[in-house]
Amino acid sequence: MGFVQEFKEFALKGNAIDLAIGVVIGGAFGKIVNSMVEDLINPLIGLLTRGVNLADKFIALDGNTYATVAEARKAGAAVLTYGNFLNNVIQFFIIALAIFIVIRQINRLARIPGSLPK
Repeated sequence: MGFVQEFKEFALKGNAIDLAIGVVIGGAFGKIVNSMVEDLINPLIGLLTRGVNLADKFIALDGNTYATVAEARKAGAAVLTYGNFLNNVIQFFIIALAIFIVIRQINRLARIPGSLPK
Protein backbone atom coordinates (compact mmCIF):
# COMPACT_ATOMS: atom_id res chain seq x y z
CA MET A 1 0.00 0.00 0.00
CA GLY A 2 1.41 3.37 -1.02
CA PHE A 3 1.87 6.36 1.22
CA VAL A 4 -0.86 8.37 -0.52
CA GLN A 5 -3.40 5.56 -0.25
CA GLU A 6 -2.53 4.97 3.40
CA PHE A 7 -2.85 8.69 4.15
CA LYS A 8 -6.23 8.87 2.38
CA GLU A 9 -7.55 5.99 4.48
CA PHE A 10 -6.32 7.68 7.66
CA ALA A 11 -7.67 11.13 6.75
CA LEU A 12 -11.07 9.84 5.72
CA LYS A 13 -11.62 7.69 8.80
CA GLY A 14 -14.35 9.03 11.04
CA ASN A 15 -12.02 9.60 14.00
CA ALA A 16 -9.64 11.87 12.03
CA ILE A 17 -12.52 13.92 10.65
CA ASP A 18 -14.15 14.14 14.10
CA LEU A 19 -10.84 15.30 15.55
CA ALA A 20 -10.44 17.97 12.87
CA ILE A 21 -13.96 19.25 13.49
CA GLY A 22 -13.27 19.30 17.23
CA VAL A 23 -10.09 21.33 16.74
CA VAL A 24 -11.89 23.90 14.58
CA ILE A 25 -14.83 24.21 16.97
CA GLY A 26 -12.43 24.32 19.93
CA GLY A 27 -10.50 27.19 18.35
CA ALA A 28 -13.70 29.12 17.75
CA PHE A 29 -14.90 28.39 21.29
CA GLY A 30 -11.57 29.62 22.65
CA LYS A 31 -12.11 32.94 20.88
CA ILE A 32 -15.58 33.24 22.39
CA VAL A 33 -14.24 32.53 25.88
CA ASN A 34 -11.39 35.00 25.34
CA SER A 35 -13.88 37.67 24.34
CA MET A 36 -16.07 36.86 27.34
CA VAL A 37 -13.14 37.26 29.72
CA GLU A 38 -11.73 40.39 28.05
CA ASP A 39 -15.04 42.11 27.25
CA LEU A 40 -17.32 41.04 30.11
CA ILE A 41 -15.48 39.59 33.10
CA ASN A 42 -12.48 41.95 33.19
CA PRO A 43 -14.64 45.11 33.06
CA LEU A 44 -16.75 43.73 35.92
CA ILE A 45 -13.61 43.01 37.93
CA GLY A 46 -12.43 46.53 37.11
CA LEU A 47 -15.74 47.94 38.32
CA LEU A 48 -15.50 46.01 41.58
CA THR A 49 -11.85 47.02 42.09
CA ARG A 50 -12.38 50.69 41.11
CA GLY A 51 -10.89 50.58 37.64
CA VAL A 52 -8.11 48.01 38.06
CA ASN A 53 -7.50 46.15 34.80
CA LEU A 54 -5.95 42.73 35.40
CA ALA A 55 -4.33 42.67 31.96
CA ASP A 56 -2.25 45.74 32.91
CA LYS A 57 -0.79 44.19 36.06
CA PHE A 58 2.89 43.29 35.91
CA ILE A 59 6.13 43.32 37.88
CA ALA A 60 9.33 44.58 36.27
CA LEU A 61 12.19 42.39 37.45
CA ASP A 62 14.86 45.06 36.97
CA GLY A 63 13.57 47.02 39.99
CA ASN A 64 12.47 50.05 37.97
CA THR A 65 8.93 51.39 37.67
CA TYR A 66 7.21 51.52 34.28
CA ALA A 67 3.77 52.79 33.33
CA THR A 68 3.01 49.91 30.97
CA VAL A 69 4.23 46.44 30.07
CA ALA A 70 5.15 47.72 26.61
CA GLU A 71 7.31 50.45 28.17
CA ALA A 72 9.09 47.94 30.40
CA ARG A 73 9.74 45.57 27.50
CA LYS A 74 10.97 48.43 25.31
CA ALA A 75 13.48 49.27 28.06
CA GLY A 76 14.63 45.64 27.97
CA ALA A 77 13.28 44.73 31.40
CA ALA A 78 12.13 41.23 32.11
CA VAL A 79 8.53 41.35 33.29
CA LEU A 80 6.15 39.02 35.08
CA THR A 81 2.75 39.76 33.55
CA TYR A 82 0.74 38.17 36.31
CA GLY A 83 -2.46 39.94 35.21
CA ASN A 84 -2.28 38.27 31.81
CA PHE A 85 -1.60 34.95 33.53
CA LEU A 86 -4.71 35.40 35.70
CA ASN A 87 -6.77 36.14 32.57
CA ASN A 88 -5.54 32.89 31.02
CA VAL A 89 -6.35 30.95 34.21
CA ILE A 90 -9.90 32.37 34.17
CA GLN A 91 -10.24 31.38 30.50
CA PHE A 92 -8.97 27.87 31.23
CA PHE A 93 -11.49 27.34 34.02
CA ILE A 94 -14.37 28.59 31.86
CA ILE A 95 -13.38 26.25 29.03
CA ALA A 96 -12.86 23.33 31.45
CA LEU A 97 -16.28 23.98 33.01
CA ALA A 98 -17.96 24.10 29.60
CA ILE A 99 -16.29 20.84 28.52
CA PHE A 100 -17.26 19.21 31.82
CA ILE A 101 -20.90 20.23 31.32
CA VAL A 102 -20.95 18.90 27.75
CA ILE A 103 -19.28 15.59 28.68
CA ARG A 104 -21.59 15.22 31.68
CA GLN A 105 -24.63 15.69 29.44
CA ILE A 106 -23.30 13.24 26.85
CA ASN A 107 -22.70 10.65 29.58
CA ARG A 108 -26.20 11.24 30.94
CA LEU A 109 -27.69 10.74 27.47
CA ALA A 110 -25.57 7.64 26.90
CA ARG A 111 -27.30 5.99 29.88
CA ILE A 112 -30.71 6.44 28.20
CA PRO A 113 -31.25 3.69 25.59
CA GLY A 114 -31.68 5.02 22.07
CA SER A 115 -30.85 8.63 22.95
CA LEU A 116 -27.51 8.80 21.11
CA PRO A 117 -26.92 7.87 17.47
CA LYS A 118 -24.60 4.94 16.85
